[in-house]
Amino acid sequence: MKTISHYNEEPMENAHGVKSWKLYDTKNALVVLLQLEPGESLKPHITPVDVFFYVLEGTGVVLVGKEKLEVSEGTLVESPKDIVHCWYNESNKPLRILVNKVPKPVDSTKLL
Repeated sequence: MKTISHYNEEPMENAHGVKSWKLYDTKNALVVLLQLEPGESLKPHITPVDVFFYVLEGTGVVLVGKEKLEVSEGTLVESPKDIVHCWYNESNKPLRILVNKVPKPVDSTKLL
């Protein structure tokens, strides 16, 4: 059995400049933990695969296509492939999101 604790790992660098940890990376799927501190946000971007987000902690604003919504922990958000999406932490507490890409992308994400 393989186990991973992000508490034992250093955050990886990413194009958004926020803390992230790759938790699961196989030929079939990719799972990343994102942590946005108060005031941080991702850059709007488009992924070549479907993505679903699960909010583990905090409250954030998510943009998917032309829809923008405030969501909190315990919420799952779907983002179909080839549609712009983005996260914003407008709260005063950390926002932690599990990002799941299925299937694992072979093409690059496009930053806008």
